[in-house]
Parts: sequence; structure tokens; C-alpha cells
Amino acid sequence: MPADHGRPGARRAAPGMTAMAAVLFDMDGLLVDTEHEWFAVETEIMARLGSGWGPEHQELLVGGPLERTVEHMLAVSGATVAPDVLAAWMVEGMAERLRSGVVWRPGAQELLVALTAARVPCALVSASFRILVDAVLDAVGHDHFRVTVAGDEVERTKPHPDPYLRAAELLGVPADSCVVLEDSLTGLASAEAAGCVTVAVPHVVAVPAAPGRTVVGSLAELTPGSLDSLVAGLPARAS
Repeated sequence: MPADHGRPGARRAAPGMTAMAAVLFDMDGLLVDTEHEWFAVETEIMARLGSGWGPEHQELLVGGPLERTVEHMLAVSGATVAPDVLAAWMVEGMAERLRSGVVWRPGAQELLVALTAARVPCALVSASFRILVDAVLDAVGHDHFRVTVAGDEVERTKPHPDPYLRAAELLGVPADSCVVLEDSLTGLASAEAAGCVTVAVPHVVAVPAAPGRTVVGSLAELTPGSLDSLVAGLPARAS
């Protein structure tokens, strides 16, 4: 029988849920508070290149791939450093900071525990490179996620749908039965293009409401039951 991954209407709920098959977490700024670390690394490198860097630059790049950040940094600085060299500086700087520890975003750890108790499969889907994803997993624990997808493991990363489609495929569930938790417009564009149900938890940049998109102030506002209700197309329920 052919796989039904992503086919509209083909839904397979997780045990104990009525409609939701899995929850897919973004990493930077959603699961863990790393956006200030990215900003610090970017600022240090731009100073090395003899150029300034401010929050207005970070806001343009939140949730996007490393390649886009490197391109923007080179354009702003006018430096002649090779893009792959600058990318290596970025990855090395972030890996060093992440190995020192990470900070959970509010409600993230508690929601993961609740989803595990409800037997809902979870995946981590990031635009960051595998070395950085593994550094975060080393800090928060690998057991929370059944599968993980890094930005350098798909042909096209966010905002393209490939990362979330890949996660659904690895989990063996249809994409339209998955809830994606994201903090950036880039990540939401990826999830929505994949056909997933989306929940925005804005952090650095404001995210407007949109058809089919739920916006909340914190992951602490969410439960397995409320997420399941979103997939079922029902008003969110408390448990």
C-alpha cells in the first residue's frame, strides 16, 4: 500500500488523541533561548570584519538558514571573506556557546513532558546545522524527540517545506496531522507550505495572525489536548 504522507484528509492520530499524529518543534528561539547567542556571535564576527551590527539586522534573519545570514553579513560589511569561511566562524562560535549550556524557552520542557506522557511523537526540526542541533540535544536530552532534522540534511531548508515534510516522513505520519510550533515567519512559511497545522510563539519578531495559524504568548499556554483540538478543527480545549 502506498504511503499517505501529507495527503489531505489522511490522518492517523497518536494514541489518546483524536486527530493529532505528532508535534514538530523548531529549535532556536522556540525550544531553547539561543537567539541572543546567535546575535552575540554575529556581533563579534562583524566587529572582526570592522563593521557594526544591530537588532534590526537580527530581525531580518530570525529563523532563516545560515547561508542567508552569511550573505547579509557580507553585504553589510563589504568584507571579502569567503562565504564558507564566514559560515565556519558562525558555526564554531555557536557550538562553543551551546556546549556551555542552553536555556529552555518558557513552557517548553513542561510541554515535552506532557506530550511524552500522552504518547504523542515529537520531532525537532531546525534550520541550524547538525553540529548545532546535536549540541542542543546534548544539553536538553536526546530522548524527548523520536526524530530530528537539521538544516544541512535537506535539499532546501526553511522557508521551503522540505524539513517538515521530511520529519513527517521519518515519523510515518501525514504532514496535515502534525502540529508545528514555530517562533519565526520563516519557520511558519516552511510548516504552512508542508500542510501542517501551525502554532506561532513569537520571540524576537512579532508574528501576525493568519488563517489556519494560532498565535500564543508562550508554550506554557499549550497542552496535548489543546493542540489536538487544533488539528481536529475544534475550539481549543484545556486538556
